[in-house]
Amino acid sequence: MSDEPRWVQRFRAPNLPVLRWAPDAPDRAVYVSNASGALQVHTWDRATDTHHQLTDRPAGTTLAVIDRDGSEVWWFADTAGDERGRWMRQPFDGATPAVPATPELGPGWPVGLVLGRSTQAVGLSTEEGVTIHVGGRLLHSSRVDASVGALSVDETLLAVEHAEYADARHRAVRVLRVADGTVVGELVDEHGLRVVDFAPDGTRLLLTRDRDDRPGPLIWDPVTGAEHAPEVDLPGEVFADWYPDGRALLLRHRHHARDELYRHDLDTGELTRLDTPRGTIMAAAVRPDGTVEYRWSSAAHAPAIRRLDGTVVLASEAPGSVPLTDAWVGDVHALIARPEGPGPYPTVFLLHGGPDAQDIDQFYPGRAAYVDAGYCVIHVNYRGSLGYGTAWRDALIGRPGLPELEDTAAVYDWAVAEGIVDPARCVIGGASWGGYLTLLGLGTQPDRWAAGLAIVPIGDVVGLWEDEMEPVREYDQALFGGTPHEIPEVWARSSPITYVEHVRVPVLITVGENDPRCPARQVDTYVARLDALGKHYELHRFDAGHGSVVVAERIADQLRELDFLARHLPTVPAAP
Repeated sequence: MSDEPRWVQRFRAPNLPVLRWAPDAPDRAVYVSNASGALQVHTWDRATDTHHQLTDRPAGTTLAVIDRDGSEVWWFADTAGDERGRWMRQPFDGATPAVPATPELGPGWPVGLVLGRSTQAVGLSTEEGVTIHVGGRLLHSSRVDASVGALSVDETLLAVEHAEYADARHRAVRVLRVADGTVVGELVDEHGLRVVDFAPDGTRLLLTRDRDDRPGPLIWDPVTGAEHAPEVDLPGEVFADWYPDGRALLLRHRHHARDELYRHDLDTGELTRLDTPRGTIMAAAVRPDGTVEYRWSSAAHAPAIRRLDGTVVLASEAPGSVPLTDAWVGDVHALIARPEGPGPYPTVFLLHGGPDAQDIDQFYPGRAAYVDAGYCVIHVNYRGSLGYGTAWRDALIGRPGLPELEDTAAVYDWAVAEGIVDPARCVIGGASWGGYLTLLGLGTQPDRWAAGLAIVPIGDVVGLWEDEMEPVREYDQALFGGTPHEIPEVWARSSPITYVEHVRVPVLITVGENDPRCPARQVDTYVARLDALGKHYELHRFDAGHGSVVVAERIADQLRELDFLARHLPTVPAAP
């Protein structure tokens, strides 16, 4: 048994992968794991229970796809976490070194990859736009956001998501003939569409469509134009995938930050709940023999790969933590992790990134570390979060940053009134969009916060727009409602640097030197203003991208945050 603190053990425990098996060789799987000390690509031969590590790159490797017959793995090689690079290909067993998979293509940001038996569809985004290539041949190009969606089983049709008619947040779907790039069919919906996959038995395409203020499945045949929207009477958001025979859908139903699974029979319309524990299911799929496997965890229990019969395929050895409790403040859903002993507690309001993401009842070593140190942790699923309907998700458009903080303030006031949190010892923190909200909140709500933890944040939204990777820039333009040149007042109103004079408390800022999503220069601009105004901050820079995937660095980052709070919050215990 390790003598390291439990919070360190949680970070060191190898994360459980989201398995991707080869469709034609399901005993062969590829996954990304931190077992070597950083996220790297591994293969697993389930027939022999043999694991092999393919990559060993200092900044880690996060993207990998296995081909249909399980003979090769494609993984993406960027530079020190900047997310821009090329696909590499390597034998499943790693017998020979990786070689460039698409030597004819230049570097770019990956926007989809599908590997068929004889066809490979590769999407790349650059400053000039998006190109999609099949076998080295250009099939689609666009100046606006687009990505590879799915390839039909007979490899004659390719589905592409694109933003030609709306914006990067509300895409349409176009199906192209692989042979010559001609358009077979196109589907447009004002709320946007997302491609899941073609049916295993033909040309039907499974999509996710927002209708009745929530995502749900839609089946569309681009050849005949037929549409079928399965009637699924469930209160939350529903995400679907095919059963291997194409006659049923596996549904993942998310409601109030937790998941459950259903089988929906397409012939009869019958909906059958599948037995799973209370918590979060990050991925679920049906193996060719009909066995359902899913990756499950909860705030209190480390991840496991499970089957419906109760079999645990793989399980993490990480120590557990405390469960989450739910609170509703008006329409705002919050999740609360309380340390031992009575409140009111020193509290970290830990805000998620995205913004189109969601805090859920899943295992999270960072949250558990704060709880071990005596902090209460409160997550707020503010307006803009997924999981609460389309109107909730889109409520930020034209006014980003401000609704999220209004919702956080409402939860803060409720938690103070309930005696849960100590208002003199409340911290606002988060990474990415959560880091943006941290800096914005310190400037717009200076009386509420005793300190801030801004991890890979946004400090100057105009500088962000100028430097960020192209796919993210288009997303932000859609969120703000235009470019900084078109609506400068909107961008200024939502920028932390506009309010920097009002910051009163210490803030820890962590910056990735190679971050393409929240680039370093715009944070430097914000820090320069802090300097000029004599504000208290601590700055840490690391040589990676949008957050480190190296275990030792993540532990060091967490210890730095705990030490910072222990020094700047009154009567807070030292880090364990």
